[in-house]
Amino acid sequence: MSSPCSSSSSSSSSEVKIISKCFVKPKTLPEKWKEPYHFAPLDHFVLTIHYIQKGLLFLKPSFPESGDDAKEDFMQTLLEKLKDSLATTLVHFYMLSGRLSSLKSESQTSHSVFVDCNNSPGAGFIHAESDLSVSDIVGSKYVPLAVHSFFDHHKAVNRDGYTMSLLSVKVTELVDGVFIGLSMNHSIGDGSSFWQFFNSFSDIFNSQEDTTDNNNNNKLLCLKNPPIFRHVSGPMYSLPFSEPDESISFYETPVLKERMFHFSSETVRWLKSKANQECGTTEISSFQSLTAFIWRSITRARKLPNDQETTCRVAAGNRSRMNPPLPPNHFGVYVSHVKTTTTIGDLLENNFGCAALKLHQAVSEHTIEKITYELDRLLKYHITLEEYRMSSLNIVHMGSSPRFNKYGCEFGMGKAVAVRSGYGGKYDGKVSAYPGREGGASIDLEVCLLPEFMEALESDQEFMSLVSSSSS
Repeated sequence: MSSPCSSSSSSSSSEVKIISKCFVKPKTLPEKWKEPYHFAPLDHFVLTIHYIQKGLLFLKPSFPESGDDAKEDFMQTLLEKLKDSLATTLVHFYMLSGRLSSLKSESQTSHSVFVDCNNSPGAGFIHAESDLSVSDIVGSKYVPLAVHSFFDHHKAVNRDGYTMSLLSVKVTELVDGVFIGLSMNHSIGDGSSFWQFFNSFSDIFNSQEDTTDNNNNNKLLCLKNPPIFRHVSGPMYSLPFSEPDESISFYETPVLKERMFHFSSETVRWLKSKANQECGTTEISSFQSLTAFIWRSITRARKLPNDQETTCRVAAGNRSRMNPPLPPNHFGVYVSHVKTTTTIGDLLENNFGCAALKLHQAVSEHTIEKITYELDRLLKYHITLEEYRMSSLNIVHMGSSPRFNKYGCEFGMGKAVAVRSGYGGKYDGKVSAYPGREGGASIDLEVCLLPEFMEALESDQEFMSLVSSSSS
């Protein structure tokens, strides 16, 4: 169910032109559609941060003899199939087609937030064109700023979900490729839920290849691992503000350099072996070792006094840590921060293994008791996640995860060439981890730094000697 697309010639940047916009609703309306989807306590505090913005870059099929007509037919067919698949996927993820709304207390001094699916036009769907090529995106030393315009809801924070769609799909046609960018309200789901939706979207799209008539629609409604939603009978938590705007503080990201650094399977295994050998253990993981390596490298590039503190923070999934544990397909925000802090002198003067061991210990101590304590502190003092996130100086924050099945999303164009992200959630010291395109234990790191720190990092021989030249 989608609204007619409206055409437009306005552009969001010099390289990207919007061709059409429309909204898409679930193909069938589940009974849950009528019920408000109330926020859990933590969800309220995610309202201050940006939408999740991740997307996939694909190569167009070649049309050596068919000319422009075949290219137009390909794009038109792709867009229609994407919209139809989105409508089917939203049957499972129905709240992503809603809007945020508030329920005020009788005293008008507090409010709780919920998703209203009854008074919403649906999820966004945008078709855009760009004069850039695939090589302009993956061949550049730094991620071009134009990539930010491949996503809807530029600079939007989750609070904007009162008036903006909670999910928007932007399909940008490049000269020789297609970029599918998803923007999802982070207060509805975390990175695990985001990629669960993206993979479900892809699975339903690909299942259309086996569907020849409407009698097979039931096949499209089947998912191997459908999302599981918590049961909420009513408002669970109220924010002590009469209007939602009072709880929001906005953060403007400074001009950053963004670059993708590729670490091969062999390099990742070597870092793990080195960290464990230096500490006389076998418990430190590959990801903890790589995170420690990037923490030390960025800290060294900042050239700050040894007596200052530095913090490394990792986004940790909490589903398996809950009591009882939740299954991986439990949809929502189940993530918190694991962090360790030390002086810059201690971090850089000791060997690499010491930093990896600090991270390992912090992860090991991240129990349900500690998670509950931190959440209670947020609720008691009404600390916004933006305030909490920016409370540490000289921070290196590792977000996303190489475990997410990002290259498993295909939309009739084969395996994606690369994963890229939008403006949302970036600041000096923000690092995002993606699986390497070739698979195995390879990892791509998207590093965001102030220009002078990026230049220093690129001049660090120890760091660059472990970076593979085959970065996507």
